[in-house]
Amino acid sequence: MLLEINCESDFVARTDDFQDLMKDIAMHIAASDPRYVKLEDVTVDDLEREKDIYRAQAAATGKPAPVIERIVDGKMAKFYEEVCLLEQPFIKDQAVSIKELIAQKVGKLGENITVRRFARFKVGAPDWTVATTKAVEAAGE
Repeated sequence: MLLEINCESDFVARTDDFQDLMKDIAMHIAASDPRYVKLEDVTVDDLEREKDIYRAQAAATGKPAPVIERIVDGKMAKFYEEVCLLEQPFIKDQAVSIKELIAQKVGKLGENITVRRFARFKVGAPDWTVATTKAVEAAGE
């Protein structure tokens, strides 16, 4: 597992609070296997594929089109919660999302903290998850 979390100063990066946050997020990624860092990072292909699946499922119930679209929207919210790290409920406290956990540390440390990317390797599996934010991709890193 590789994880890049950025803050604005070395001083904050060396604090126990920041180190604990890094460990908690790394543990969370290892346990929950997100595919993306945030909502904006989900590919158009993945979005359309999921919407098509949910639309077909809802249409099979015979509900009217406006209701189908509300069902699809609800299922897409659940999809984001499953695949986007920042939207996932934190494994140690399901009432708090990873985004909220980071916001709590930002409030405590008084400095901006962002998850830029991560890579999750699976022992014995030929595939692994590599997720970056669009900002990282735009910078060519």
